[in-house]
Amino acid sequence: MKEKILVTAALPYANGALHFGHIAGAYLPADCYARFQRQNGKDLLFICGSDEYGIAITLSAQLAGRTPKEQVDHFHAINKALFARLQISFDHYSRTTWSGHVETTQAFFNDLLANGYIEERESDQLYSEKEQMFMADRYVLGICPKCSFEKARGDECTRCGASLEATDLKEPRSAVTGSPLLLKRAHHWYLRFDLFKGKLKEWIFTRMWKANVLNFAKNYIDDLRPRAITRDSSWGVPVPLKEAKGKVFYVWFDAPIGYISATREWAELQKESEAWKRYWCDPKTKLINFVGKDNIPFHAVFFPAMILGQNQPYKIVDELPANEFLNYEGRPFSKSEGWTVDLDAFFKKFTVDQIRYALAANAPETQDSEFTWKDFQMRCNSELLGKWGNFVHRTLVFVKNHAFGEVPDPGLLAPEDDAFLHKIDALVQETKAAYEGFHLRKASQLVMELATAGNVYFDAKQPWKCVKDEALRPFLHHALYCSLQCIRCLACISFPIIPAASERVWMMLGEKKRLSQLSWDALLKERIRPGQKILSPQILFEKVEDAAIEEEMTKLSGLTQKKSCIYAPLKEEISFDTVQSLDLRVAQILTVERIPKSKKLLKIAVDLGFEKRVIVAGIGEKIEDLSSLLGKKIIVAANLKSATLMGVESRGMLFAASLPDGLEVPFLQDAEPGAVVR
Repeated sequence: MKEKILVTAALPYANGALHFGHIAGAYLPADCYARFQRQNGKDLLFICGSDEYGIAITLSAQLAGRTPKEQVDHFHAINKALFARLQISFDHYSRTTWSGHVETTQAFFNDLLANGYIEERESDQLYSEKEQMFMADRYVLGICPKCSFEKARGDECTRCGASLEATDLKEPRSAVTGSPLLLKRAHHWYLRFDLFKGKLKEWIFTRMWKANVLNFAKNYIDDLRPRAITRDSSWGVPVPLKEAKGKVFYVWFDAPIGYISATREWAELQKESEAWKRYWCDPKTKLINFVGKDNIPFHAVFFPAMILGQNQPYKIVDELPANEFLNYEGRPFSKSEGWTVDLDAFFKKFTVDQIRYALAANAPETQDSEFTWKDFQMRCNSELLGKWGNFVHRTLVFVKNHAFGEVPDPGLLAPEDDAFLHKIDALVQETKAAYEGFHLRKASQLVMELATAGNVYFDAKQPWKCVKDEALRPFLHHALYCSLQCIRCLACISFPIIPAASERVWMMLGEKKRLSQLSWDALLKERIRPGQKILSPQILFEKVEDAAIEEEMTKLSGLTQKKSCIYAPLKEEISFDTVQSLDLRVAQILTVERIPKSKKLLKIAVDLGFEKRVIVAGIGEKIEDLSSLLGKKIIVAANLKSATLMGVESRGMLFAASLPDGLEVPFLQDAEPGAVVR
């Protein structure tokens, strides 16, 4: 009976587009592992989907002028398309807004409630007098009680990674207005995580995970306490209790349940509604959660505890290959700051295999790593093109020109040929162990080691010297046969990382069975067949030119060609008195929203200290992430005559500098709202 393996990748939050840091952290490692295990005949199911609830969705939707459903629909489509472009081979990509997720989540809650793990209580929650509302965790900033970081969020500290309750923060303030928050009584439901400490400790000590994952998890278990699982909102999975009207589950509670509900949806699409239980309710299933390090506590502690409280015999995670972060040219990826890769432009210049290989070869497995354009160029030119592609192409061209385009009969091999074939087999086995152990970087290195070994062997055998001498024909056949066997193995072990190029090479070898259907054990037992026809070789990789890299670096740095810079002419001179008549003040942005039927206009509510007012600004086309403006202090002309634009009265004007591809709004740090700008 085939071994069952259930692979999940962290559900991406449908609140923004993914970048290469996300792909390197969870999705590419999961895909490479899934492809490898399918090659080896395992009964593998690869599940993922969009995480679509939470307060951050409602906030970003409001800023984007969309409903929460429109917001998640938008980013679900964008991210699903990116996964398809990257050839991430999910068996099913679901979303938490499908109806079956509500049912599954509520069933989880009901079991936990019936088994005594849910507690209804009143507690002190953070409240904003200024905004007249309880502040959900993502609306709260403050000082981290663990590391004293001054901009920790209400759910976690982005510096030390601590999982927090908003009430843990020192000096909490509104993330929107910056106003201080106070504690006020509120009614919610709590999950008694403290009751799972003993079982979790006993279980965690049986795990053989990476040290950073285990230590992180053990520290969380030691500090477990009751945690609120509900909040006041209309966007989320409703709490299935009459007395909980207006309450929904926190997104961290329902999101991991999404793995199960997604598998249920997959089963329904297979017209076999109970098929999901073959994976989730069979103790022999191997469950592997691929996540980034920020998701460790939820997968190593919180979700296992939730499963321990169920009446269904759900699987608890067996392997948790959590990765660190991938940075970009020395800094974290940041879409709001423009520190990211334009993916549409990227895929017009470069191939999927190029980025998959570059990310795999630099995977952040044990520590943060970095994507740089120079490293990307080196990986593509020196390794993919210079080693991998060069070995394949030179061998196939030689076979086409000097062996009638077919695999030659090797006859009796020389000792150095046998030694080379043994080396190939050894590298295949070593690569297999690397994939099985979640060592993607190591697997990438071994792929290139095999390509290098092929090039070294080909050069040592010097088949070009055997072409014109009939007596040397057997030595030519030895060299070509062994080189073709090396290519066969190279395509197989490369397939999890660079599937497109590997499949093309496999077809060029004249193989009939699909590469994805060949087991590695069969690969070691079988050799390439003499007489097999070789197809015409094709170019697999193009050189990445310096100009392409320089263009990307120029985009990143915001530099423009001096010769293309055109300065606007100065306006007519004005008197000092005219300048003095302009009343410039510091204003803090409270809310931002797009004005319907206008691409440019934004309705911006600001606090001038002595009063609040609305300003209409024509900068909407230039700013994609409106949340980047919230809470910022800007300079406004406060004594400008009011004007009505698109039905909205505007009382003031903000200042912004023009850039070649956008604009920059100057922000102030220490000045208080209402302060005079001189």
